[in-house]
Amino acid sequence: MSVDFESLAGEFTKFYYAQFDGDRAQLINLYRDHSMLSFEGAQVQGAKAIIEKLVSLPFQKVAHRISTLDAQPASPGSGSVLVMVTGELLVDEEQNPQRYSQVFQLMPDGGSYYVFNDIFRLNYS
Repeated sequence: MSVDFESLAGEFTKFYYAQFDGDRAQLINLYRDHSMLSFEGAQVQGAKAIIEKLVSLPFQKVAHRISTLDAQPASPGSGSVLVMVTGELLVDEEQNPQRYSQVFQLMPDGGSYYVFNDIFRLNYS
């Protein structure tokens, strides 16, 4: 199965961040029971636990601005895709954006993809 991994990564990140910025709870369909999130070093596993973590984050409004997006096939023949994003976050009424990095491993599931791994870190400098 040949995957246009760059197009897939672009479409995925556009959808993911639009959902995250609008209603984080709606992201549950992108995760499975064996999916894992590492958020600032804290690890949670399973769609329900991941969404509970994301919904509990201490801000009301958020806007992601993508700076870079890189994608690669994750393993031969599997159709999985590794996606790395860097960008800036604006939370609540803050005027100064926070820089972040996020890595996703997307796995094929029927005619779509789900997030198997999700690693998020703020970049302090």
